[in-house]
Amino acid sequence: MGLTEHLNKTSQAVFADLSASIKARFKEATEELQNSGIIEQACQNGDLAPDFSLPNTMGKTITLSELLKVGPVIISFYRGKWCTFCNLELQAFQRISPNLKDLGTTLVAISPQTFDHSSGTVDQNQLIFDVLSDRGNAIARSYGLVFRLPESLRVLYQSFDIDLPAYNGDETFELPIPATYIISQDGKVALSFINADYTQRLDPRDIMKTLRSLKNGQS
Repeated sequence: MGLTEHLNKTSQAVFADLSASIKARFKEATEELQNSGIIEQACQNGDLAPDFSLPNTMGKTITLSELLKVGPVIISFYRGKWCTFCNLELQAFQRISPNLKDLGTTLVAISPQTFDHSSGTVDQNQLIFDVLSDRGNAIARSYGLVFRLPESLRVLYQSFDIDLPAYNGDETFELPIPATYIISQDGKVALSFINADYTQRLDPRDIMKTLRSLKNGQS
């Protein structure tokens, strides 16, 4: 089963257990985010990707421009280890890690979580690629991905035992829209995937297709 199919199946199972009013609240919040214009204003195909330096779970500073000297870079902005759909995405990326290495590509995942929770993401999903802590969403903001969780969802999250201030170390209730970018070696975005619906992610099959195209174009 591919990632897209797995996400859709999980979404059906998760929402099947929710009341109609809760489903409506999630749907309304997604539509509001979709209509806010944030996606259109975010970093897009052909844009120069903002450079960054962020710590990984070992305390090492990872810099985009340095990674690009080796080859293309995949950046996955995810919400946190509390997000089932984020974990499914990261696990799918983990499975294609050997293929990425063969193509000379580096993968990094970024969230606003504290160092400890980023480390927990690595342990929970047995990841071998770098998971970076973007405290305060500084880098996600430079990519135009940051939004504030509406009040209507904060109570719901708390009822699901999702304590965002504890995970992120602040009281902003800000999150990045889940997004995946493939950055070519010239620093430009070769492929972007940004969706207000957090249950939808870029399928690894599309990632591999884009990377092979980049490799053929550089050969």
